[in-house]
Amino acid sequence: MYVKQISVFLENTTGTLAAMTGLLGKNGIDLIAMSIADTEHYGILRTIVSDTDKAVQVLKDAGYTVKLTDVLAVSVPDRPGGLNDVLEALADEEIGINYVYSFVRSTGNHAMVIFRVNNLEAAERLFAKHNVQVLSQEQVRGL
Repeated sequence: MYVKQISVFLENTTGTLAAMTGLLGKNGIDLIAMSIADTEHYGILRTIVSDTDKAVQVLKDAGYTVKLTDVLAVSVPDRPGGLNDVLEALADEEIGINYVYSFVRSTGNHAMVIFRVNNLEAAERLFAKHNVQVLSQEQVRGL
């Protein structure tokens, strides 16, 4: 089960991120997780939001370049070595990681981590084999 991630191309100028997040906020869209990769002139915001379809439409209507990507959201034990166990399992199966970022939405003994890997199906099977909980879009929204 995959989670839809929105990627938004942004100019790397003062206020650009605030304008985009303000637009989402004014439309009642909650940011659940986000990561930004930047260069000197532009950045790519990757985000999981409370209403993916509405966010995509609002952003496109405002002139943003938007792309949807399937990612895996997993619950990883929040303890020393918890993430490493998952990373080693992926490495052992030769599943490459394109990028990863984490987010916090609730207290507890697990961290929530977003993975973009080169083989989603294989990673999902591997996580099931290793009893790593893969979260659905609805579960992520409900955190």
